Amino acid sequence: MKRILTIAAALCLAIAMSAGPALAGGKIKVAGIYTQPIQQKWDACLHKALQKAADAGEIEYVFSEKVSNTDYIRVLREYSEKGADLIVGEAFGISRDVTKVAKDYPNVAYLMGDTFGPRGANLSVFDNYIHEPCYLMGMIAGKMTKTNKIGMIGGYPIGEVNRLFNAFMAGAKALNPTVEFKVSFIGSWYDPPKAKEFAYAQVEAGVDVLYAERAGVVDAAREKGVIAFGNVNDMNKEENGKDVVVTSALWHMEPAVNQAIAQVKAGKFTAGDYREFTMMAKGGASLAPYYEFEDRIPADVKTRIAKTAAAIKAGEFTVKIDDSEPKSTF
Repeated sequence: MKRILTIAAALCLAIAMSAGPALAGGKIKVAGIYTQPIQQKWDACLHKALQKAADAGEIEYVFSEKVSNTDYIRVLREYSEKGADLIVGEAFGISRDVTKVAKDYPNVAYLMGDTFGPRGANLSVFDNYIHEPCYLMGMIAGKMTKTNKIGMIGGYPIGEVNRLFNAFMAGAKALNPTVEFKVSFIGSWYDPPKAKEFAYAQVEAGVDVLYAERAGVVDAAREKGVIAFGNVNDMNKEENGKDVVVTSALWHMEPAVNQAIAQVKAGKFTAGDYREFTMMAKGGASLAPYYEFEDRIPADVKTRIAKTAAAIKAGEFTVKIDDSEPKSTF
């Protein structure tokens, strides 16, 4: 009898191990690899979502930050070798190399920021699709500008930024067809002093509303006495934007991260495009509260925003995804 019980116990252990993390204790091992410091807003969204899952006891989480593209594949392979079940990171500019790593480690799930589609059996992709709340912000901006001139300051004219600017401009035009735009790119993902200088120049050119895609713009708006709209994180609360930032287009990576974690735990992870999980219908994007601007936005505009947001979530209104480089109109 004792021998039978020992064999049975061994069989149970073998089954649990072969069934993967879903049956082997509940937690899975997840690694995050970030090219920027985790304080940088884009990577911060990924890190916060994974840290939230770790705090909830869903995953064991480790991460590396400030990993250059030249060193990224080495770090990616190290985590793959060390037994990570899921790796979340970025493949921008190194897609071909990341694809090869994913092929070399078929038992590891990869969820990577990338402009290309999913590859193989285990490489899923996501991107920043907060163009929908950007459209809503544009609607507000179009009605709040007094000079009919809106400024927009971004990092680089790439698809991830262009689609946000184009949606913002379309929203503004929807409620104010005569509005004009000044578009500037600072050539950096994090250079607040440079972003401030560009913002100063735009205000001098007549702009009285700023879209702060980069850090530093809110500070300039405060100093120049104009209003601003935030990007990715809640810039009213997190970047000292009280009485300056009307609202922000928020990015929430929790839906995408939770979907990947659930699939890995269930042993059902497959390559897929996680775009829908970063949009409003799935809770991946939203518009921040109006805070002290609640009574400064015309009531009819707020009603229009609420109706448009509801239509977006219901699939009754589609905000166009336009990745082409936006141009200044004055």
